[in-house]
This record gives sequence, C-alpha cells and structure tokens, in this order.
Amino acid sequence: MSLTRRSFLLKGAAGAVGALAAATSDRLPTAAASGAIDHAKAHGGNLTVGEVDLRRLGFDPTRYLTQFDWGKATRLPNGRTLREYTVVAYEREIEIAPGVFFPAWVFNGTVPGPTLRAREGDQVRVKLINASKHPHTLHFHGFHKAEMDGVPGIGRGDVLPGETFTYEFEAAPFGLHLYHCHSQPLKRHIHKGLYGTFIIDPKQGRPSAREMVMMMNGFDTNFDSENEVYAVNTVAFHYAKHPIRVRRGELVRIYLVNLTEFDPINSIHIHGNFFHVYRTGTSLTTTEFTDTIMLCQAERAVLEMRFPYTGRYMFHAHQTEFTELGWMGFFEVTGDDAV
Repeated sequence: MSLTRRSFLLKGAAGAVGALAAATSDRLPTAAASGAIDHAKAHGGNLTVGEVDLRRLGFDPTRYLTQFDWGKATRLPNGRTLREYTVVAYEREIEIAPGVFFPAWVFNGTVPGPTLRAREGDQVRVKLINASKHPHTLHFHGFHKAEMDGVPGIGRGDVLPGETFTYEFEAAPFGLHLYHCHSQPLKRHIHKGLYGTFIIDPKQGRPSAREMVMMMNGFDTNFDSENEVYAVNTVAFHYAKHPIRVRRGELVRIYLVNLTEFDPINSIHIHGNFFHVYRTGTSLTTTEFTDTIMLCQAERAVLEMRFPYTGRYMFHAHQTEFTELGWMGFFEVTGDDAV
C-alpha cells in the first residue's frame, strides 16, 4: 500500500496512522488528538508518537551535536600536527522516527558519520575501510591533490568491498566543509547516509562559544525519489522532544550543513532571535544578520547568536512540509547561571 507524503498531510493524523499500519513502505506517523503530546509545542499540531530506541540505534542526536573527532594527533618531523582518522563503511538499519526504519549505508555506524575536525595547516590522514557490499569512496570538500579526490576514474577511485584506502592532504582552507561518498549512482550513495561534517578551524581560532553541528537531511523510505521524513541529525522531531539547552547571553555557534537529497533547497529559521551568518565559514567577517537562510545541497554556513531572553524557542525548516515531516526542534534558554 502506497502513501505519499502529501496525501499523508491531507488525510490527517488519525487516517494516516491507520494507513501506516497497513503500509509496507514506512511513513512518518503522527499523533492523533489523544493527549499523548503537548500540541501547543508542535508546529502544525502534531509530533510523532513514542521515542526512537537510541540505545538500539547507537546514536543520540543530542550527544552528536557536540561530538568532534579530532583524530589521533602526533607530531611530524617538520613540526606539523598529523591527525589520523579511521572511517568504516557498511550497511545497517537505523530508526529515523518511532517505528520507522531505514536501510542505511553508514560511516562508523551512524548517519551522519562522525564530525571530523582539524586545524588549518594540519596534515590529515583518513583511512577508509570498506566493510560493505558496495564500492565506496571518500570525497572531501577543500584543497587536495586529484588522486585524493575520491572520484571514480581519477586516482584510486572506488574502494571495493573488503579493500582499504588512505586519503591524505593538508587541512585547508579553514572553514565548514563536508565529506561524502562519490561512487555511482551518487544520489543513492548520499541519500543512503554516507556523509558527514568536516571542520577546519582557523589558525587563530574562533571566539569561545557553545558549538554544535546540525546536518539537515531527509529520507526516502519507499525509494520513489521523494522524501517522507526530514530531520536535523537524522531522528525526526528529536530536538522538539528533547530541546537543546543553552544559557541566556552565551555565544551559540551552529555548524549547519545541508545534505538533503531529492529536494533542491533546505532552510533554517530560528524564532525570537537573529543570527550572524558566515557562509562556508571561510571568513571571520559576517555577511548577514537574519533569522532565516536557505541552502542548496552541500552548502553550509556557520551561524552565531546570543539569546537575550529565557524561554523555549522553536527552530525549523521554513518549508512547512519539511517541518511537519520531522524537521523541527526547540532551544531551551535558561538563566545565566543555569547549566
């Protein structure tokens, strides 16, 4: 039984949940007016019922926000820092909404993959182990030699099942970047989950802040090239059910990356506040002060803001359909001395 995302929204929660029970292609379930959730907190009146089993998933979106993999750091004879990382590609099923499972391709077991972080000028060495049934590569955005580009037909190209390959390059330019598989068909390898964030800090650093990574992504659960579920960091409505806690007046820095497949644009809007925008993070001078930005696939931006008032503030895609299908959360702003 097929149920498109648009017919889901038109049918309403009760009818859609009934259809979901009979459908073989998982759809995003929403709550009927049963009192199971606080509808005043939901954009459009509905959230998913229940919780994703994070222990089974092996991935907690709240923890993922602030998990940065700096690699194994050693000093080279020339004084430069060498950072070494290991990335393993394989297949596994992940839960993207309560009771909705997706047959993902993963880096190190999660979607998105680990957030790799280095400093400008570091030597970066990333070992890809292909433990999957399909050929894969690692393509990093940034400066590197052609043979390190991770594109089939150039240099090493595809890393076949059971094989390994090590990518090596200097971390440059500083900014907010990403990595993803570049094997064919490219849209499928990206959509299935083979992507992650790559941050290169400027040599002088950035001002101290509460930092967090947000990867905007979507999931086509019946493989008709149309997403049924949208999220930040994979789990629909996670930050609506588990608001992100920040302190009033502290500097908040968001590393925002868009890797949504099948939709040309994704966006973020933050309620009750404005943020400074550093497009691609390659300049320390802001170019915009706004509350909403749009990003095409692979575009990214560093957002910096301070919340002047305490309270609960929504953030979400400003495509309403994306919001109602999972891409929505809250910041919980506490007093200056609160944790």
